[in-house]
Amino acid sequence: MKAAVVNTFGSPLEIVELDKPHPQAGQVLVRLETCGLCHTDIHAAQGDWPVKPALPAVPGHEGIGIVEELGAGVSDRHLGDRVAIAWLGEACGQCRYCIDGRETLCESQRNSGYSVHGAFAEYAVASSKYVVAVPDGISPIEAAPLSCAGVTTYKALKVAKVTPTERVGIFGIGGLGHLAVQYARIMGGTVVAVDIEQAKLDLAAELGAEQLVNAAEVDPVEAIQSAGGLDVAVVLAASPRVFEQAFNSLRRGGRLLCVALPAETTMSISIFDTVLKGISIIGSIVGTRQDLVEVFSLHAAGRTRVVAETRVLGQVNEAMAEVLSGKVAARLVFQF
Repeated sequence: MKAAVVNTFGSPLEIVELDKPHPQAGQVLVRLETCGLCHTDIHAAQGDWPVKPALPAVPGHEGIGIVEELGAGVSDRHLGDRVAIAWLGEACGQCRYCIDGRETLCESQRNSGYSVHGAFAEYAVASSKYVVAVPDGISPIEAAPLSCAGVTTYKALKVAKVTPTERVGIFGIGGLGHLAVQYARIMGGTVVAVDIEQAKLDLAAELGAEQLVNAAEVDPVEAIQSAGGLDVAVVLAASPRVFEQAFNSLRRGGRLLCVALPAETTMSISIFDTVLKGISIIGSIVGTRQDLVEVFSLHAAGRTRVVAETRVLGQVNEAMAEVLSGKVAARLVFQF
């Protein structure tokens, strides 16, 4: 099978031929139809984060495909099922976090495309219990971004406990941000979109954002505070400076949702303002299987719109460069 492989951090991925894997007990073999390109895949290929994937590595955690083979003991999936291979490849199922519905905090979890080979390949094996069924009517091209970009932002807004009429700032309108705008609207929020690309802000307006802030042209904190500030700020841009701007844009009692993971891992905020203004700083890491079920259900019901462009796997390095340029409207999806 053809796969895109990271052999050396910081070097271009190599398109190579690998043996088609076979599912072990509890696993399924998935023939990939699509896989979205997430900024996390770029961080993995660059070795940006403190915990790095073991090399060689096959990235990819927005994989959509058809189950072609069942491992021993698998009874919860069937041949021909269309499933999503998401970031949460597997968890222990027994710790306090798995039991109380916070499985993405499991300390024994394995992550697709990071700690196990992912979906930048024509075939992948995955745990039958952790793949998620894709409902009929959702195309593989749309399902791929929903499997990470969608579920990550949906989860963050659930954690934020957005209530109707609250002002919700989305910092970074792209693959994640264009979906975050829609989920915030579904939850009743008034959306403020922040980016440095006018085309992305125009897309946010199409999707229901009511205030647009071009941070390349104005001071975003001043622009937002002059309009009343934010109750919730969701940071999807991989820059500590943006986290700081989002924090300073909050009203009293506001919540800062930290989602993006910059290579620079620290931000500078005022302890004084945090205490006196009653600000909450919340980390949100992807979403659970149930969150993804809900994301798929909303899309199947026609409540969300996915903006994506397709590429082929041989364009993986060019596609990563496109994402880093900041010019991609929303999501790039590899189509097999």
